[in-house]
Parts: sequence; structure tokens; C-alpha cells
Amino acid sequence: MSKATRATLAAYALPAVPLAILTLPLYVLVPAFYARELMLPIAAVGSALLIVRIIDALADPLVGLFADRWRPEFGRRRAWLARACIPTALCTYMLFVPAAGAGLAYLIFWGMALSVAWTAAIVPYTAWGAELLPDYAGRVRIAAWREMFALIGTLLALFAQALVPMAGYTGDGAVLMALALFILIALPLTSLICVRFVDEPVDLSQRSLSMFEGLGFMRANKPFLQLIAAFLVNGFANGLPATLFLFYVGEKLSAPDAAGPLLVLYFLCGIAGVPFWLWLARRTSKHVAWCMGMLLACVCFTPAPFLGEGDLTLFAGICIGTGLALGADLVLPPAIQADAIDVDTAASGEQRSGLYFAAWGLATKLALALAVGFAFPVLGAAGFDPAANLRESSGLAMLGFLYAGLPIFLKLIAIALMWRFPLDRDTQTQLRATIEGNRAR
Repeated sequence: MSKATRATLAAYALPAVPLAILTLPLYVLVPAFYARELMLPIAAVGSALLIVRIIDALADPLVGLFADRWRPEFGRRRAWLARACIPTALCTYMLFVPAAGAGLAYLIFWGMALSVAWTAAIVPYTAWGAELLPDYAGRVRIAAWREMFALIGTLLALFAQALVPMAGYTGDGAVLMALALFILIALPLTSLICVRFVDEPVDLSQRSLSMFEGLGFMRANKPFLQLIAAFLVNGFANGLPATLFLFYVGEKLSAPDAAGPLLVLYFLCGIAGVPFWLWLARRTSKHVAWCMGMLLACVCFTPAPFLGEGDLTLFAGICIGTGLALGADLVLPPAIQADAIDVDTAASGEQRSGLYFAAWGLATKLALALAVGFAFPVLGAAGFDPAANLRESSGLAMLGFLYAGLPIFLKLIAIALMWRFPLDRDTQTQLRATIEGNRAR
């Protein structure tokens, strides 16, 4: 496929909505629900979810490897989504709506099952998008449609937390049941539309590498290593405010009721900013546009460490600016990743988008784990622990620094890594010519 209509792009992007809807409650609502309403010890819930996260991380490279190697007639990308969508939806329902008497074993089993099923869907799905259009600009369009639909899914999950109680159903359990029922219907339906109306990309592989050969080519892919290093650093920078947002708004700004509306404002601005980043990427390059997005976030974050009670209006402005920058973070890196995969395909002779996006998923999870593992102990040492009713001035100051000060420093490192990125439009065009030439021979 050399071109794609808006209808085709929308059909491809549709599954991103339910896939995004299940992500937010999985990380935010499920732990609290199992601890509060099922009365499981919070430390045991944390340990159970740690086991789930480890299995989740191990699943990425395995799915990526098999997604590249398995070539059914139906298509190596479409077949995975078609087969994984129903198990993912069913596992979501079982985890979000637990049976009577569910305990830690139930949480671990269905948490692991959902993680494996979700990975089996999302890794081939993102690899499909990277291969769907071969040109430099087309890949940005695909990523933009997918990530905008994912943001819509995130907003729907946020709205559900407000609308379900308004309908008379209270508690996290009611919200989780509503979301589970929606996913149970929407994920198979949107996946069916996607596999029916979106073409399977051409497999450009000319040979099949052994695992050790493949890792050797991946280590030699300098643009990919440069990109994933910047992505990991920027992911750590984004993970810190994501992890600390509720604490920052509730404790530093003393406005816990404003957290929901501010999140909605942030994600709405993320959607609104995507067309601008598409335009800027066309006028400059993907990596320069991404650097500009990270720089905008740095500028907007600058006053955040110094805000306090009563500064809600100013913080809403920060949410608008960083929300606009969010579009660049979501859309441009995966489009650049697709170009970095071309370096490997041209050199190795095998198109391994699945394995590369599996590594991408690992980097995302590692960045989030670093944010949680670093921020909470530092806050506790500085004198901030709401569970122990500890809110010293030094702890609140550290909260402001970790929420916005440290992310600025990290984003500047990511900008430095990406500013002279070697893959631009001309280089990618040459790579595609090499790949097509190898294929013709």
C-alpha cells in the first residue's frame, strides 16, 4: 500500500480506542479495587502485580519474535490481532469483574493472562502500522491516527469514572464493570473492522535470521540505539509527572477535586496538538519536530516546581502547554522507529518490525518502573508520605522538583540525543530503494 485513505487510516486506528481504555484502569483502578473492595492486603496486591509486570515484560520479546516468524496466509500482522482480540477482551472482563471469593491467586492468574493477551495484540498491531506505508511522511500519518484514537480511549476511561457514579452506581467496581463490558464488545468489533478493511503489508524479508544473528544486527543499528536511548530518557521524564500528578494536584496545590478535569484538559490538548506536529514534521523532519515538542514541555514545566496552594489557574495553563507537547511525544517517536527498522531490514534482509516494537514496549515499561521506583523512595526520604500523614515543607519542595524540575533536565538530555539524528527524509528514501532493490534481486 503506497497510499491510504482516511477511511483506511480510521479503520486501522479503531482498535486503539478499546486497547487504551483497558490500560488506564489496569494501572490505576484495579490495584485500589482489589485492596479496598476485595479486602486484600495492599502489600500482597503490590507483590502480585509485580509478578504480573515481570511476566508482562518477558512476553514482549517472545511475542515480537513469533510475530515476525509466523506467516499464515491470512497475514502475519492481521492474524495476530484477529486471534488476540477476543482473549484480551475476555481476560479484561475476568480481571475487572472478579468472581465471588477472588483472592491473590485469581489476581495473579488473570493479570498474567491479560498481560500476555494484550501484548499478543499490541505488538503486531503497532508493527502493522510501521509497515503499512513505506514513505517517510505516511508513517507519521498512521501513528497520528492511532495515537489520537488512543487518546480518545483514555478520555472515555476518564469520563466513565465521572459518569458511572452519576448514573447511581458507586465504587471502583461499578466503573470497572462498565469499562469491561464496553471492551468486551468494542475490542472484537473494532478489530474485525480493522482486519477486514486494512491490507496486510508486504513482507520484505529475504531471509530468516537466527536469534543471535538478529541481535547482532540490532546492536549494529546505531539509529535505533540512539532513538531508544532518547525514548527511554524521555519516557522516564514523562513517567515522573504521570506517577506524581495526583499527589502534586492534591497535596502541593491543595485541589484534589480538580485532578479529573485537569487530566481531561491535558488529553484534549494532546489531541488538538497532533495536526501541528504533523505539519512541523513535514516542514522540518520527524526528529526535529519531536525535539521542538520536548522543548515546549520544558518551557511549560519551568514554573511548576514553584507553584503552591491557590495557583490552580496557572497550573491549568501548564496542562494546556504540556498537553499540546504530548502529541509530539505520542506520534513522532513510533514513526521514527519505523524508519530505524528500515536500517535493519536493508542490512539484514529480514523485516523484523515485531521484535523492534517489542523492544519499544520493554523500554516503555522500564521507564514507568524507573519513575515509580525512583520517585516514591526519594519523596519518603525528603519528608513526604501521605499514608503516614507526613507533609514536611522539604517533602513538598521535592514533590515539585520530581514532578517538573527533574523531567526538564531529562528532556534536555533526550533532545541532545535526537538533535542530530541521522535519518531524515532523503536517507529513508535511499533505504527503501535499497530494500526494494534487494527484494527485486
